[in-house]
Amino acid sequence: MVRDSDVEGPLLPGWSIYHALRDPSSGTLYAASNHFVYGATVHRSDDLGKTWERAEEIRLPGGSDLKLNATWHVEPGAGSELWLGGDPGVLFRSSDGGVTFEPITSLIEHPTRERWQPGAGGMCCHSFQVADGRLYAAISAAGGFRSEDAGETWTPINKGVAADFFPDNPFPEVGQCVHKLLVHPAREGRLWQQNHCGVYRSDDHGDTWERLEGNGLPSGFGFPIALDPSDPDVAYVVPEVSGEQHFTCDGRLGVYRTSDGGASWTLESLAEPAWAAVLREGASFDEDGVYIGTQGGSVWVRTTGENGTWTELARNLPPILSVEVADWP
Repeated sequence: MVRDSDVEGPLLPGWSIYHALRDPSSGTLYAASNHFVYGATVHRSDDLGKTWERAEEIRLPGGSDLKLNATWHVEPGAGSELWLGGDPGVLFRSSDGGVTFEPITSLIEHPTRERWQPGAGGMCCHSFQVADGRLYAAISAAGGFRSEDAGETWTPINKGVAADFFPDNPFPEVGQCVHKLLVHPAREGRLWQQNHCGVYRSDDHGDTWERLEGNGLPSGFGFPIALDPSDPDVAYVVPEVSGEQHFTCDGRLGVYRTSDGGASWTLESLAEPAWAAVLREGASFDEDGVYIGTQGGSVWVRTTGENGTWTELARNLPPILSVEVADWP
């Protein structure tokens, strides 16, 4: 458990860290790091953040007219494999622990790309999961995609997911604005997503989705989603008022919990009055609890269980872009 006195840093001052994690197999820290002068890259550290090395220049396919605007999400694979999602809707793979990266051209040059559009945060590949022998990626605003052949081909997985901002075609093949997509580690085929247009669950690897708001949630709009790794029916979301009003509902920092697969949601209020915002990478979870960080610089943790309690661990930090929980020596 982290205490206020345990807060150290800052690490990599001056860089915007869109996402960071510690590889549980190697212990290496990875950060999707962005700088207005030095550009978009990945930093890695093998000594718990005391020293850092940058990846070699991350290049898009030769002849591409795309430009790497930002790195968004890092995800360890098998062995020394590392995956990297970025803007504009791009995916890379490293086979040497984040020293070099190769573009995944099958997604970058996907035949539906001409129908992808950037969301307010850019056209970012912000969610990537390796599970059940499959790869899952989510891009705003393009939707979710699945690969069953190690990234050689990608199938859109958006059936039943709304794009309400397209009134003439609210259920397109692609174009949905996914805000966060997660695969549950304990039930094969179960996926959750927080979308611009609702909260969804899939039980068939993303082939179909069920919309889950209107049963206790004040809004279907939000950015992060967190899970309970031991219970596939438990999930947590932080609703915001709307796509035009990016702050929490009803004047309070409220997390909503479901324990029945999204059939109903219960408010767990952290603080009020509060008009807070939690970004898409601002939530994490492990077997001990759920962790969220706000743009106001607070970090909160909830203990596991039906009647878990929330505690503020830290405050007065800079705006929090990413929260990850990890074992720390």
